Amino acid sequence: MECESRFSGRCSRPHSVKQWELSGTDYKTPSGDGLQNADGSRMRFSAWTPVKNTSSNQHLFQERTTLIFHWFDMWTDNQRKHFIQTLLKRCSKSQRKFTRDWLMEAVPIKHVDFTSVLPRCLSLYIFNFLNPMELCKATEVSWHWKSIAEEDCLWLDKCTRRGWFLPYTPSSREVGAWKAHYVSCASSLDYLTPREAAEVYGTMNETLDGDVEEKRERLREHMIRRAIRERGAELKKDSVKSRRAWLRSSWSAGTHSKGGHAHQMATGMGITASLVTLGEKWRSMLSLQDEEDAVLSPKTSTMVQTSRTSSASCHSLSSSVRAHMKLTGVSSCPGPPCVRLVLISSRVPAYELLLAAARVPVELWVYDHRSATLDSLITETERLTQGRRLQSVGLITNGGTEDIHIIQGVQVSEATLLKPKVREFWEKMSGLIMPQREGGSLDIFLPLAASESGVRLVRKLSSLTGLDIRVPSGICTGSYQHVLSEWCGPGEFPPLVYFHEAALLTWCWQAEWLEEALGDLRLHLQPHIQQLTKETQGRMLGHFLCDRMNLPDDLIKSEVTEALTEALMALSTERIEKPLEFLAEYLLKSCDGRGGTETGKVSLAHMGVLSPLIEVAQGPACEASRRLALVRELQRSEGRYVLHLRSMSTEYYTPLRAALDSNRAVLSSANILMVFAPVLDILEVNSVFLKEVTERLKEWGPQQCVGDVCQKLATKLWVYTNFFNNYPTILKTIDKCKGALPVFRSFLKRHDRTPNTYMLSLQELLLAPYYRIEEYTTLLQSLCVNTPPEHQDHALMTMALHTMLSYRSFLLKLKRSSDGDVHLQDTQRMIQSCPNLKEPGRYLIITQDVALLKCLNENICTSLRMFEHVQDLGLFLFNDALLLSERKESHQPYSRTVRTSHTFLASVALRCLILQDIPDTRYVQNAFMLKGPKRQWICASERGDDKMTWLSALKSAIAAASSEP
Repeated sequence: MECESRFSGRCSRPHSVKQWELSGTDYKTPSGDGLQNADGSRMRFSAWTPVKNTSSNQHLFQERTTLIFHWFDMWTDNQRKHFIQTLLKRCSKSQRKFTRDWLMEAVPIKHVDFTSVLPRCLSLYIFNFLNPMELCKATEVSWHWKSIAEEDCLWLDKCTRRGWFLPYTPSSREVGAWKAHYVSCASSLDYLTPREAAEVYGTMNETLDGDVEEKRERLREHMIRRAIRERGAELKKDSVKSRRAWLRSSWSAGTHSKGGHAHQMATGMGITASLVTLGEKWRSMLSLQDEEDAVLSPKTSTMVQTSRTSSASCHSLSSSVRAHMKLTGVSSCPGPPCVRLVLISSRVPAYELLLAAARVPVELWVYDHRSATLDSLITETERLTQGRRLQSVGLITNGGTEDIHIIQGVQVSEATLLKPKVREFWEKMSGLIMPQREGGSLDIFLPLAASESGVRLVRKLSSLTGLDIRVPSGICTGSYQHVLSEWCGPGEFPPLVYFHEAALLTWCWQAEWLEEALGDLRLHLQPHIQQLTKETQGRMLGHFLCDRMNLPDDLIKSEVTEALTEALMALSTERIEKPLEFLAEYLLKSCDGRGGTETGKVSLAHMGVLSPLIEVAQGPACEASRRLALVRELQRSEGRYVLHLRSMSTEYYTPLRAALDSNRAVLSSANILMVFAPVLDILEVNSVFLKEVTERLKEWGPQQCVGDVCQKLATKLWVYTNFFNNYPTILKTIDKCKGALPVFRSFLKRHDRTPNTYMLSLQELLLAPYYRIEEYTTLLQSLCVNTPPEHQDHALMTMALHTMLSYRSFLLKLKRSSDGDVHLQDTQRMIQSCPNLKEPGRYLIITQDVALLKCLNENICTSLRMFEHVQDLGLFLFNDALLLSERKESHQPYSRTVRTSHTFLASVALRCLILQDIPDTRYVQNAFMLKGPKRQWICASERGDDKMTWLSALKSAIAAASSEP
């Protein structure tokens, strides 16, 4: 305004701002007497602003703004700041608020002290995760941090955890007492590192030598400190639950609270005094136990002293005491009753039958094999026991003769047993079980005694835990029949300790086909009934087996069915010309009781169903007897295997070949040779093997050998290779002929599932060679274990075992390749508009259903970003690419069935894929980002476990694809 008035004084006539010279010289207006208003009147002042004429007003405003910006650009920094300050002072309150909001959006606050923003209780919770050294460093940041880092609630737990208690009760206004006490104790070195503690108190199962009295005194003090520390932790938990989160957790005598301080109000003593009293009572109780031990005989006293030195006994004692201590001391009531616990993996087939077969005093827990951890197993075991002592623990999970598959990704073997996490798991588990001198044991339902490495694993595990480890020897062949074989270790027969005999036999018989049926059932139910848990699926299967099929009643409890089963088994052992007369005579003997029962037992023993449970469980046999039992089992199972192969020759090949020779062909000669030629070669080789084993068994003696016979069979495995290479083609040929030839379809209907084919179909009989290779491996491992190294048969048996192990790994590769092709075909059919997926070397790794998200605003910080659910996706991870499909679900009328369809969306090579994890916030959970060459996808899974499994598999696949040449 001043500039304009100055220019107006120089000029005789007013002029527009646009006509000014920016250099400062004046400009003479054109001819005329001034500006003219809209109504025709003339204005003589250049400061005139047209209010009613909007366009002129806006034009003039822009010219003046440009001039001011030009002046602002030529000013110095101090002049600019002074101008801004003066301008903001002249602004109204609403204009200042607008400026503040704009500045907050343009220049967001990135660095702020969280203690000044969060409530004090949350700040204390965050500081609680710092160790003492980090807390001391935090006090140097600011006075506010110092006041938080010196709170007693932070240092109290760190002191009581190490057994350091204040000798007095601090007042309510005293701050930093527990920190000062911690510093004082730490500076006086009143702390033992784990290595020093191991030197003083010993490790698990370490026999202490030297001065026994001194070591017992150290052990007693260690137990007392542990009991006091655990009691203090419990009292702290009670006090934290009872107080408000924003109040201080001072344990002063004058604090009036509930819950954790109820004992203090009732007894009139402080927490420290209560813990001191607890320690004195412990000392008096242990002194009484020492006096009782002195009355015992020297031998018994020495055994008790030795058993008390193990830290496993200490852990068990402290666990039982912790469960039964009262607020002021040790309870005088007797200990809790002993129980038995069985841990069952969800990967065990038909575990629902095991749940129904458990005895009354046995606790069973089915844990998730995929998502469980070793720590969760220990935590859940402690929760199930509820302070009760464990007489024994049974572990039923997958595995082999050399390792134990407890959970996914953890295989306990001789090489991995001493890893920190695995060792800690077994040590904690042994601490929950009664000591060995009181009958505590650990039963593992895996044939670890059938191999040398498995025997070494059991020995190391027994030395580590100090318990009796009982495992089956694996003499019986077949699916899960090793449970019924001889068990290594003292005591009762473990399967009958946990389960009823009838239901256990049912599970052993049906485990194999139930595993396949249950897998298909879960595969079909998973997309339709996602809300139901695995326990519900198990109940459905259990109701189906009990209500519809009545397996326990028909196969075990029913006398008629049992007699018929025994008669059919006896009939199958021999070739009888008049089978009906034989069955009638057998049933009459069974009815009269003049030998039918004995004959039935003999036939059942010959078939290997009940013989392990009746005979082997009586007691351990000598090494020679076990070797003889293994050879008999080899001869018996080989005879049954040859009968299955011979049934394919007599019931299928011979009639088809006869029909072809008589010009009434059911199948062509090429198809007959394709299906049955490899089987006939195997039958010829195994018939010779059976004959040689039978001859050796007839002339059996301590120095008799069967290793050369097994080695001879191992050199003829090429017939099996020919069969397994053509196995997929054989099945496709059968299916093609069955669909194209009605005569062949009728032929199969007449011969499938008859007594002559042992109630099996042709496709099921063709599975016998694959399962027989697995049985060969188990039997040879058991023979190597039970054959002395100095025996001349040991070297040959070892060579045959190595050959069989190599061949088994070859079969596993073939099976994985075949399964991969099947998965590719299923995926190809599942996804609409999907390109060709079948390429050499490609296989499907994992699939995952996710939600596709869209970020609403990417300009704000990551923790405040909000996402919108756009659509559902299906991710298919292959070893070389990632396929994304659009997933849609449609509900069917009059049912709860949900159909899922996939439409091809995109595919990205793993080498070009970038994975980025998105941290969990209050707005998004379980999210991650996939970046391709041209676009990116933000995805989120429903559960955190699914995300972790998917990211782990994807990272491994990307690393493997990037490392390939």
